[in-house]
Amino acid sequence: MPGSATTWWVLAVAVLVLVALAVVVGLRLRARPDPESLTAEPADRPLPAVVANPIHLEPDTRARVTTVCTELGWQEPLWLETTVEDPGTGQARDAIARGADVVLACGGDGTVRSVAEVLAGTRVAMGLLPAGTGNLLARNLGTPLDLPAAARVALTGDDRAVDVGWVRVDGAMPERAFLVMAGAGFDATVMAGTPEALKARVGPLAYVISGLRALRGQAARVTLSLDEGPELRRRTRTVLVGNCGTLLGGLVLMPAAKVDDGLLDVVSIAPSGLAGWLAVVARLLTRRRRGHERVEHWQAESVVLTSDTPQPAQIDGDPIGDATELRVRVDRAALVVRVQAARPDVARASSAA
Repeated sequence: MPGSATTWWVLAVAVLVLVALAVVVGLRLRARPDPESLTAEPADRPLPAVVANPIHLEPDTRARVTTVCTELGWQEPLWLETTVEDPGTGQARDAIARGADVVLACGGDGTVRSVAEVLAGTRVAMGLLPAGTGNLLARNLGTPLDLPAAARVALTGDDRAVDVGWVRVDGAMPERAFLVMAGAGFDATVMAGTPEALKARVGPLAYVISGLRALRGQAARVTLSLDEGPELRRRTRTVLVGNCGTLLGGLVLMPAAKVDDGLLDVVSIAPSGLAGWLAVVARLLTRRRRGHERVEHWQAESVVLTSDTPQPAQIDGDPIGDATELRVRVDRAALVVRVQAARPDVARASSAA
């Protein structure tokens, strides 16, 4: 019967379709990976390296950082400790040679500076584990001061290209890198006069104590040349060249400073007596570029600072002895630093602007 034949063919087609579907589903199930296989082998996980200054570390620091790394699916970190002879450059080179995907600088601004000196220009990212007294770069970039939280930022945060300053001291080579500030005069006297034991005992207050002792020092005659322009003669207590503008306690020394604008910010401070120092402090508290005639600001891509007599000098808080000439230049966006990931609303506002 015609109707029966039609029914038979419909049933046959339906059976063939069902068989085809069964074959496809079976192949997909066979191709689906075992959930256990989704976990990367240890050797395939990204490798972090930690360049750590042991002077500043708590006994459980390594264990806490390692826990964060493994919880986030990274390998256990290479742990490379600094020494008096090598404050971090050799360890950073070792980390790169061993294939580290990110290098975490664990210490103060001096350790960070030493690591950055090697990583600059390599595009290998640097993470910050603030463990020093000042931690000024971390503060300026908004990095958490809690080590486990900072480690999470270093492993999962956004990459930000920041400028690197380079200083040539009294014509000597090689140049030295800095990320926060370099300068000569009062600030370097304070840094040199702050004992490590006092910093360990009272923290940032140690710099205040040292600063009060140094207030009575003498001004120096200096010459400034900005971007190879005309020479500026000044009588000053200190000249600072900065990549970041915020000091301890949230004091803003260089209100216009940005870590990624390709410019160096220069400030000369020349107070006269106690009243002058109080005016300088008031200017810092108000975060204004102006506010006292003895505080001058400039911006430039290169700076030459020459003193009539040798002055104490410092780079990112590390005293480097007396110097007569500092030649400073900026290397724009030379270093990749891991920073906190921007919130979606902040990212949208930035792109709209």
